[in-house]
Amino acid sequence: MGKFGYIGARPTQSSSSSSGVFSVNDVANALDQSIYPLQTIVVSYLVIAGGGGSAPGHSDGGGGGGGGAGGYRNSYASETSGANSSTETPLTITKGTSITLTVGGGGTSSGQGNDSVFSTITSVGGGKATGGNPGTAGGSGGGGSGDGSNESGGAGTANQGNAGGSGGSGNGSGAGGGGGAGAAGSNAGGGGDNDNGGNGGAGLASSITGSSVTRAGGGGGGSSDQNSNNGSGGSGGGGNAGGGTGTANTGGGGGGGDRGGTDTGRAGGSGVVILRFPNTITITIGSGLTSSTSTSGSDTIVQFTEGTDTVSFS
Repeated sequence: MGKFGYIGARPTQSSSSSSGVFSVNDVANALDQSIYPLQTIVVSYLVIAGGGGSAPGHSDGGGGGGGGAGGYRNSYASETSGANSSTETPLTITKGTSITLTVGGGGTSSGQGNDSVFSTITSVGGGKATGGNPGTAGGSGGGGSGDGSNESGGAGTANQGNAGGSGGSGNGSGAGGGGGAGAAGSNAGGGGDNDNGGNGGAGLASSITGSSVTRAGGGGGGSSDQNSNNGSGGSGGGGNAGGGTGTANTGGGGGGGDRGGTDTGRAGGSGVVILRFPNTITITIGSGLTSSTSTSGSDTIVQFTEGTDTVSFS
């Protein structure tokens, strides 16, 4: 038996759930008022992990490998993603859902970078470089050390970054540069003993904030002595060998130590998470995250530079 024009129980409506039977007009009105449940929005992202730490120089005169850049994943405006791969697909997110977001810190000297996360998107921390060893795998790989054994660079992660360069073959040689989001780290070079450190791999540029910024460069590899050349950090925050840390919030790798152990390894730069979405949408940000907000055209851009917590959209 109908009551008040409805068949069965009276319909109920809220922004999180509905029950009953609704007319087309009822649904249209609820959509206009943004109270129809399970509405979704599309969010573009740039998620960069923390860069890897570099190795100190060796007591035998070999240079320390450069740290690898943090993994780089990009879905904005068909821009290139890590390892020069195709752009990723922006995320479709249900309004009102709590989404985990983490900004990965840079690795300490000879330490791996930390992952950055946005919902289902994880960028892998940059590979580290350690004394007398190959570089480790990461978002981009760490550079191989210069102990004279052609220590290889670490591998990059598919669609996130590139491999690190190899250390030299001579006794007490230069070290390889860390890999970057846009290019591999260079091998040690400069003659028979490969005394020069390799340059860090270049990063990639994105205009998700409204202007083009290059991030996720690899750290330079250290040289074997004062008469050789240190590797330069890759464009996009990679640290120069011989004292350069990775630049904060770029995911750049740390610059390797040089001159036979008299210079220490350096930390990688912290990562960053950048979101872009229509300015008709409101974002709620948990207190554990550090962020800044700007606009470009009809879009809101939020840059997260530190912390971990949840965000939601309405």
